[in-house]
Parts: sequence; C-alpha cells; structure tokens
Amino acid sequence: MMKSFSLFLLFSLLLLFICNAGAISGGWKPIGDLQDPHIIDIAKFAVDEHNKEATSQLRLVSVVKGETQVVAGINYRIVLKAGVPGAKVNVYEAVVWEKTWEKFRKLVSFDLRWTQN
Repeated sequence: MMKSFSLFLLFSLLLLFICNAGAISGGWKPIGDLQDPHIIDIAKFAVDEHNKEATSQLRLVSVVKGETQVVAGINYRIVLKAGVPGAKVNVYEAVVWEKTWEKFRKLVSFDLRWTQN
C-alpha cells in the first residue's frame, strides 16, 4: 500500500513538473503568428511609447520577428520596421512588458537595430 502511494506521489510530482515546464520564466519562445492582432497592438504600443520621448514620430510598418518570455506577466521582444512618413524605414527591437489581468503595459526598451538602404 505504502509503495503504491509513493509511486503515485512521485508520478504526480513528475507530471506536475512536465506540465509546468513550458511556463517556467526565463526562456524566450518564438511568436507563431506575427499578424495576430494582439502582437500588432503590442508593436504599435511600443512605437507610440517611443514617440512620446523621441524627436521624430515613427509609424509602424510591419512586425518582422517576435518572441515571448513568461515573467510576472509576459515580455514581448518584437523586431519591427518603422519610419517617419516620406523617409526610409529602419529596423528596431522593442521589449514590452505586459500584465493583461492588470491592464498594464510598459515599454522596457526600444533600440535601433539597423537602417534600411
């Protein structure tokens, strides 16, 4: 009886660890659908927040690449194309921290990665 209970407990703990392995904070995972409206909204938020402190007013052109990271919420690392209307488009990397249950978003970083020719 005790042996079967110990095996059941060990199996349960192992199953719990396996099920939660995907939700462990720290690791970045690729975003599958870059055209998902929520991802586009995150990218627009990043550009808008950047524009609040910038001398030029960028507009989002497209999302090139993205990853998510589980933290106390979700970090979105988005590579995006943005530019000033009538000028060349550049590639930026933005990190946005979001807690959907609190309706909270914060732009963590917004960096120029490279300029387009």
